[in-house]
Amino acid sequence: MSKIYLLLILSLFFWKNTKAEVIIYKQPECTIISHTYTVQVRDKVGKWQSTGVYHADIAARFDTQRIIKKTSFTYFDCSDSINVRVKVNYMPVREARVRPSSLGIIPRINGNTIEFSMKSAQYISLEINGDIFENLQLFANTIEKTRPNTNDPNVIYFGPGIHNIGRMTVPSNKTIYIAGGAIVTGGLIMDHVKNVNICGRGILTQFPVQQESSPPKLAVSPQQSRNDQLLIQSSENVKVSGIIEMPKGYAVMIGESQNVKIDDFKAFSSAGNADGIDIFCSRDVAINHIFMRNSDDCIAIYGHRWNYYGNTTDITADNITLWADVAHPMLIGTHGDTEHPDTLQNMRFRNITVLDQHENQLDYQGCIALNAGDSNLIRNISFENVDISDIRKGQLFNLRVMFNRKYNTSPGAGIENIVFKNVTYTGSHANMSVISGYDDQHAIKNITFENLKINGALIYDAMKGKPGFYKTGDMANIFIGEHVEGVKFVTID
Repeated sequence: MSKIYLLLILSLFFWKNTKAEVIIYKQPECTIISHTYTVQVRDKVGKWQSTGVYHADIAARFDTQRIIKKTSFTYFDCSDSINVRVKVNYMPVREARVRPSSLGIIPRINGNTIEFSMKSAQYISLEINGDIFENLQLFANTIEKTRPNTNDPNVIYFGPGIHNIGRMTVPSNKTIYIAGGAIVTGGLIMDHVKNVNICGRGILTQFPVQQESSPPKLAVSPQQSRNDQLLIQSSENVKVSGIIEMPKGYAVMIGESQNVKIDDFKAFSSAGNADGIDIFCSRDVAINHIFMRNSDDCIAIYGHRWNYYGNTTDITADNITLWADVAHPMLIGTHGDTEHPDTLQNMRFRNITVLDQHENQLDYQGCIALNAGDSNLIRNISFENVDISDIRKGQLFNLRVMFNRKYNTSPGAGIENIVFKNVTYTGSHANMSVISGYDDQHAIKNITFENLKINGALIYDAMKGKPGFYKTGDMANIFIGEHVEGVKFVTID
């Protein structure tokens, strides 16, 4: 009996010390509070806790006229699986879905209240009655292992509340910490610096939310620059993690920099040319675990433009969710240096979810677009485990050596050695994809599709039912044009 009693005590102790931890953050009074949803979270046995819900502008339409909608989001930290309760305040609930669908989260509906479970480190979209604009994004952050010492002179700390900083130039060897419950309005410039860390759980925005506080004492006069939210140029060893952004320009602009890491990052945009993460003439950039919903390209990787020069190489992107209300989820190429041609090479994208693309202009379609222009060469790129939802308007793939006279002064040099592995598309709205070279000297070579699956059908050269005179691309609605060689569709069990 004593052994059984001891085991019971130990099991209770183990349960007590391993239950999920949930951390919420008090919402400051501001103009971006959303009343569209009421959200509560708890661990499996704890009390319900209310989380702050915010709204962000997104582009519902961006062609002949601009229509902006307000989507909602909330964030919290947790260490394990938690329960979520959402009350929908803006319409009667007939149905609800959670995306990415690959997570297998099935919401339970009771009147206008929805409940489901989600895990730490999951970023999801809850959509009511098929509404993808006034939806709710939920960001379940992991528990912070360490926080910077607020007494450290190299730490610039923004605690809960609202802070107006304007354009702050960040010196080398500094940590900018934006705490949960904080909203910082302004932008951060990292120009010719080293060893900078931008981190926390709070919100960084370029839109006014309230006018209360003044810039911190450590702010210095910014140099003339683009009006992007985070500008990283001619810099080294910069890390961005944990925060949520709502920019007017690019969320993160990286130019002529190296050793840049972006982790656990979320962003929304609504303005014209408001890209997510753009990389120019840089190397050793690692992007991991992000959610971006943008009104232009989500991730764009280029060669030369403006005052940035040089090749772009050694880029990785892992565990990312992209939602392009306009333009491309992923774009490589376009800009370069005709007089001193750039090479864009050695890039790896893995575990990618594309929730949408909506682009009216045929030149700028493609969930995955490799567009070589300005004499640049694109080579040695791989995309692995890519899940594409039923996009509203666009293409799955757009590989072109092109001469876009709006942006280019010459055609691209070529595209070669590209691998698409385990790419899946389920839907009916995707337009015909394109693979097309420019001429014999500006061609596309060695493109491999491995385990490409379209609406459950595996596409490969020896697939059953394919007429012998068909190109395999015909079975996947991919136009394979002139000046293209070495395209293979294979399957590996």
